[in-house]
Amino acid sequence: MRRPVALRLHATLATAIVGIAVAVALPSPQASAAVGAATGYATQNGGTTGGAGGQTVRATTGTAIHAALCGRASSSTPIVIEVTGTINHGNTSKVSGSSCNTADGVIELKQISNVTIVGVGSGAVFDQLGIHIRDSRNIIIQNVTVRNVKKSGSPTSNGGDAIGMESTVRNVWVDHVTLEASGGESEGYDGLFDMKDDTQYVTLSYSILRNSGRGGLIGSSESDRSNGFVTFEHNLYENIDSRTPLLRGGVAHMFNNHYTGLRESGINSRAGARAKVENNYFRNSKDVLGTFYTNERGSWQVAGNIFDNVTWSATGNENYPAGPNPTSTTTVGIPYSYRLDGASCVPDIVRQTAGANTGLKVSNGSCSPQTPTPTTPAPTTPAPTTPPPTTTPPPSGGTNLSLASGAGADGSSKADGTSYGNVRDGNLGTYWSPAGSTGTVSIKWGSATTVSRVVIREPSGTSGSIGSWQLVNNDTGAVLASGSGAGQITFGATSLKKINFRINSSGGTPRVGEFETYAS
Repeated sequence: MRRPVALRLHATLATAIVGIAVAVALPSPQASAAVGAATGYATQNGGTTGGAGGQTVRATTGTAIHAALCGRASSSTPIVIEVTGTINHGNTSKVSGSSCNTADGVIELKQISNVTIVGVGSGAVFDQLGIHIRDSRNIIIQNVTVRNVKKSGSPTSNGGDAIGMESTVRNVWVDHVTLEASGGESEGYDGLFDMKDDTQYVTLSYSILRNSGRGGLIGSSESDRSNGFVTFEHNLYENIDSRTPLLRGGVAHMFNNHYTGLRESGINSRAGARAKVENNYFRNSKDVLGTFYTNERGSWQVAGNIFDNVTWSATGNENYPAGPNPTSTTTVGIPYSYRLDGASCVPDIVRQTAGANTGLKVSNGSCSPQTPTPTTPAPTTPAPTTPPPTTTPPPSGGTNLSLASGAGADGSSKADGTSYGNVRDGNLGTYWSPAGSTGTVSIKWGSATTVSRVVIREPSGTSGSIGSWQLVNNDTGAVLASGSGAGQITFGATSLKKINFRINSSGGTPRVGEFETYAS
């Protein structure tokens, strides 16, 4: 039997955790914290491995979870936090440290990366306490229950969301969780699973969402279209008013989910969103797919679904149900491999596998449950929130004019934490991203400068983030070159004061590490 030893916390944390149950370090990474692997869109953009390869600690309070985060060497040091017992307002306090940014009354995963939170033992329950993910990446949440989180009344937590993500979140896998409320907005509750303000590459799998007015959303308003690439598979949505989910912009993939007791509407694709909806089972519900409560319509691709006692309202202003005979209105390409259970067995396989404390069972792809083989992956370092500084190697054949005295940079927009100047600092550890999936970044000079070659470099740890582009002479509006992806661009020698790199498409949020310019 293993014996826990005290977690060595920084001295600055010691006084913050006196009198509480603290996290304890376990001698080595535990297999129980690394069962299975991410699926769906969480496998893209470098993948989602959480705290794999890092220290494993045990926590029985919310403060201990915060203390474990704050006790790391850095905000990106991998860690697996095994949680047991009930986490609530009474045992969740802010802890300070250089590797964390926590708060009272909420599990705060802010400005961090490479973290796994997994329920073990007799189970982990977050009671009236939400999990907030902000400005973070590579996060796994597995085998926990989050219940009765309120945005009004007492106590309140996380804006009423059981799990909420916002502001440049990347690569999150939420698996085998139970998210539940005890009513709708009028009773003080909000969404069970919300994503907004540039949240991408997320998978929700083998989970239960129930007894709530709102299942969840992707995008906080019709203009918040920077989110997407979300997979929902083998989940149970039960006794929900609407939003299973509400999708504003972006792409989502829903397969092998069981939806039952949806009272007002279900998958609400709107504001240009595209949803691939296949081999799901809809039962005893109303308006399970369509565009609702807006005239800004979305689209869907449907295949293999079963509609069992589903009713449909009439089409009208701000109401565009997909039924009674749903047909595809778009096509959605899926970049990852996946196995489909037949829709007829979905209620049964979801009943046996979904939710916390079900043994982390999954489908074998033939409608039978199986337990994944425990794994302890070797240490990995996914792309961090701020990549390590790397000096840009100079290409042969001239001086990079972007670094010349009097050169500058600007653009159309910039995501939080990025800067136009990062594309001309000679450092691939910094970068610029637009505030969405498209945008322009420019190099400019105080006087006319002759340019005939450009090199676009993605930052360290990134590849394939840039889709189609145009290189434009800002002085005249002339297109100098067009193409896709990063690399070297040559064109006829042109005298100009400002040159624009305009990104017209991307598979997510594109990143430009360096925008180099050369005379020859």
